[in-house]
Amino acid sequence: MKIKKILVSQPKPASEKSPYFDIAQKYGIEIDFRPFIMIESLTPKEFRQQKISISDYTAVIFTSRHAIDHFFELCKQLRVEIPDTMKYFCVTETIALYIQKYVQYRKRKVFFGNTGKIDDLIPTILKHKTENFFVPMSDVHSDSISNLLGKYKLQHKEGVMYRTVSTNIADGQPFDYDMLLFFSPSGVESLKKNFPDFDQSSIKIGTFGSSTAQAVLNAGFRLDLEAPTIKSPSMTAALDMYIKENNK
Repeated sequence: MKIKKILVSQPKPASEKSPYFDIAQKYGIEIDFRPFIMIESLTPKEFRQQKISISDYTAVIFTSRHAIDHFFELCKQLRVEIPDTMKYFCVTETIALYIQKYVQYRKRKVFFGNTGKIDDLIPTILKHKTENFFVPMSDVHSDSISNLLGKYKLQHKEGVMYRTVSTNIADGQPFDYDMLLFFSPSGVESLKKNFPDFDQSSIKIGTFGSSTAQAVLNAGFRLDLEAPTIKSPSMTAALDMYIKENNK
């Protein structure tokens, strides 16, 4: 079956130069953007229940822009004054540059990795092993970061500062898609929550990231497209190749 209508479970791109729009025009298909999840901060009261004093820490490890947003927002609400000496360690340069939204960017206090994996950041972190590290986390997370920092005997603490909640996508709008694209396990959970009787049938499902792919399989669905790969490092690149082959 040819793919004519795709649902991307993310917000619509702000720029008209997005590759998604190029794909839609190239193949004459329709692409809708409907977020399946949203991220919200914990309340100050909820955060205090974890008995964490942010002032005790001298460095922060950020794994996403969400972590940055909710860290600084909660600090503001908690009236925590962040010292200029605070050091920031980010898994990518893009995330590191995002810190400029909240503090003056200085090379001597902002550090980043190249692969997006915390393992790649460890050599840099070890150069500052006397710091006391704080890791802002989502309510849904694994123990991989904590275990890795513990392995190198780094003083650290994880704290939940934001959570993922399902959005209402079963809102009466037509759900007549030939393909669904997911970017997180939470998105898959949202689909199940909104449509408990969802029957995949001929609908194609694509995912980005190994954990999202596994979530699709665990939910009992068929996985038709998985990214990233060596040939397709992005979802749009993988989607382009898939539609080209499928719609012959």
